[in-house]
Amino acid sequence: MSMTSISPPVARHSVSGGAHDGKLRRIIAEDPEWSLALVPPLSQLCLQNIVKHFEEKQTIEDLLPAHRDYVLGRLPPSLPLHVTANLIDDQGYWSRCCLQRWAPCDVSRYGGSWKRMFFERHLENLLELFVPDATPLQTILELVPLCRDYVRRLDVTQLLPPIKEPRVPGPGAGPGAGLARQEQQGEEEEEEEEEEEEEGEDVSDVDSDAGPSMDHFDFGLLLDQLSHLEELRLVYGVRGCGMNFEWNLFEFTLRDCESLGRALKLHQSKVEDERCRILARHLLDHPSLLQLDLSHNLIGDRGARAVGKLLTRSRLEGLDLYDNRIGGPGARALAHALSRSNTLRTLNLRLNQLGDEGGRAVGQALLTNRTLRRLHLGANEMGGATAAVLAQVLVQNDTLTSINVSCNSLGAVS
Repeated sequence: MSMTSISPPVARHSVSGGAHDGKLRRIIAEDPEWSLALVPPLSQLCLQNIVKHFEEKQTIEDLLPAHRDYVLGRLPPSLPLHVTANLIDDQGYWSRCCLQRWAPCDVSRYGGSWKRMFFERHLENLLELFVPDATPLQTILELVPLCRDYVRRLDVTQLLPPIKEPRVPGPGAGPGAGLARQEQQGEEEEEEEEEEEEEGEDVSDVDSDAGPSMDHFDFGLLLDQLSHLEELRLVYGVRGCGMNFEWNLFEFTLRDCESLGRALKLHQSKVEDERCRILARHLLDHPSLLQLDLSHNLIGDRGARAVGKLLTRSRLEGLDLYDNRIGGPGARALAHALSRSNTLRTLNLRLNQLGDEGGRAVGQALLTNRTLRRLHLGANEMGGATAAVLAQVLVQNDTLTSINVSCNSLGAVS
């Protein structure tokens, strides 16, 4: 009987040996989004759909608190303001909007409100980039109804003038035509001057009807609508102009002054006497003006007299005239107003030219004033005569808590 040969069994490959140590074959699903996670609850799917279509349908008021927090925590900051401004008060949402645009952010400067910070800084950015007759005015006016309940302070660090059109040389321009062109321009200028004298026109910063409609943004269109505005800080100038510097980029024109019906802080804007008088006239009897900053300008005695009149017809608590050109006569006008004021708390007259005439007048006013707490008279060319009056003030006035007379030659008091 013959034996049938049996083939040896196939050798089994060891999982733990060879070149494939530690590697197991896995089944890869055809759907790349497939996972072992459980199907989300129907409520979560509904909330995700609300987030996805929030711009079309704002379903949030009827949600449970937990569901509302879920939706608000996932809304994108890119939603249009007309959708979110008066609907969403969640600070988490507005913090994301702020951090996306201006990180890092110091919300403490805005009373701890992210929503207030967003609308104040957003409006400031629009104003700083506004170019008269080039930027649509509607971009700012459409924002006002959305932000007016949240804007308390505006700090506008630049205001742009209109775009200056380049002059294109006409035909025949060349060296030979230069003299003839100058003669023709001279004749035209003489004719224009004669016409202005005959018609009695008032010469102002506006050259003609064909010029720009405004020299800078017209705040008269905006301020009446910001009913909660408490502080306005403006700089009429261009930030970082570099090699394109021109003096007219830093000019506060008469037309600007006329249009600025309400202002709280206006410095570094080349405001001189005439503009100061116009501005003060518009601010007389202002119901809510508490702070006025006119520092770093060109205000002299006439302007100081206008500010003195404003001081007697307002509720001003702080007045800053630091770094101007106020002399003795202007200081006397301010001192007369100070003696009658019962609201002013701080007065800064540093870096003027008061002299002993102005210093003594201010000191005499402090003998009767009982509201001023802080006074700065540094660098005002004052001498011993002023020091004698101020020494009397320190004895009789029990309201004044701080007085600075640094950088003066007071000398010894006899």
